[in-house]
Amino acid sequence: MKLLHSSRGDLLDYLAAQLGHFFPDKAAGTREALGRDLDEALGRLGRCIDAARMWKAGAFDYLHSSQYAMFLYMIANTVWRNRQDERLATKLFCLNKALNGIDCFYKIAMPEIWFVGHSVGIVFADATYGNYFVAYQNSTVGKNHGAAPRLGEGVVLYPNSAIIGDCTIGPRTFLGQGQSIIDQDTPGDCTVFSDNGKLVFRKPSRNLLEDFFRL
Repeated sequence: MKLLHSSRGDLLDYLAAQLGHFFPDKAAGTREALGRDLDEALGRLGRCIDAARMWKAGAFDYLHSSQYAMFLYMIANTVWRNRQDERLATKLFCLNKALNGIDCFYKIAMPEIWFVGHSVGIVFADATYGNYFVAYQNSTVGKNHGAAPRLGEGVVLYPNSAIIGDCTIGPRTFLGQGQSIIDQDTPGDCTVFSDNGKLVFRKPSRNLLEDFFRL
C-alpha cells in the first residue's frame, strides 16, 4: 500500500511524536516498538481501504481522519495481539480517542473489512462484528448487563444509531438515523425504522452495501 505524503519512516516518526506529546512519560524505545508491528497493521488497513468504494484503493493518507482512526485501532490491536504490550496499546487507544473521538478498545476483534464514515462519538463494545461493518458518527455498539450484541455480515449504523445488549443482528441490517435496538433481534436483509416506539423491518429496494464497498 502506498503511503501518501510520507514514507514508512516518516509515519513512524509522526506517530511516535504524537505519543510523546500526549503521554510525556519519557518511555524509551517507542518508535522501535511501533516499527515491529507497523507493516502488519498497514496490511490490515490496506484491505479495508481497498474495499471502500469512496476511498482511493492502495493508498493511505495519515491526514484522512477516518483512515487514521482505523489505523490507530489496527496498530494498537496488532501490538496487543503480537506482544501483549499493554502500555503501548493503551496509549494508542487513548490517542485515538483524543484525536478522533472514537472509543475502539485495542482488545476488541474488529472484522477484516469495515468502514468508518465519521469517527466522532463512535463507541464499540467488545461484541461480535461481521465483515462489511459500517459505522457513522455518534453510533454505538454496547453491552447491557454484560450481554453483548452479535452482528452479522454487512451491518450498517447510520448516524446516532445504536445496538445494545443481547441482540442477534441479521446480515445486511441497516439501522436508520437515530434508531436503537436494545435486547432485540433483526431478521436481516432489512432497514430498521421505528413506528410509535415499535421497531419496523423493511426490505431494502437495493443492496445498500454497494454504497460503501467494492463488492
